[in-house]
Amino acid sequence: MKLAESDRSVMEVFWERGPMFARDVATELNKRLGWSKTTTYTMLTRCVAKGYLSRSEPKFLCKPLLTREQVANEETETLLRNHFSGSADLLVAALVGQQKLNSAQIKELYELLRQMEETCEP
Repeated sequence: MKLAESDRSVMEVFWERGPMFARDVATELNKRLGWSKTTTYTMLTRCVAKGYLSRSEPKFLCKPLLTREQVANEETETLLRNHFSGSADLLVAALVGQQKLNSAQIKELYELLRQMEETCEP
């Protein structure tokens, strides 16, 4: 699942604040993006139809059905499958090779790999 940019903008509000009434989401997205109430309600309805949010009455209470982590994991799997033949090591090599990681991030990656190695069976 790849969220459209507009869907992600809506979901970010819920991931940061939890369940909300549509009117409160409209206020927040107006502040953040300048969206009108009508635009926000259209986007909320769209996210409900796509299964990203649930809607209940009264007062159009919306709750996220997906976590940020679920979306990130699925998008990472898609990235690996479509661009790196399912290989995480090729992805890491691409990031390091393009200098997308700084020294501190590389050290963190080494530590994470060491921890993973300790828990792996031979």
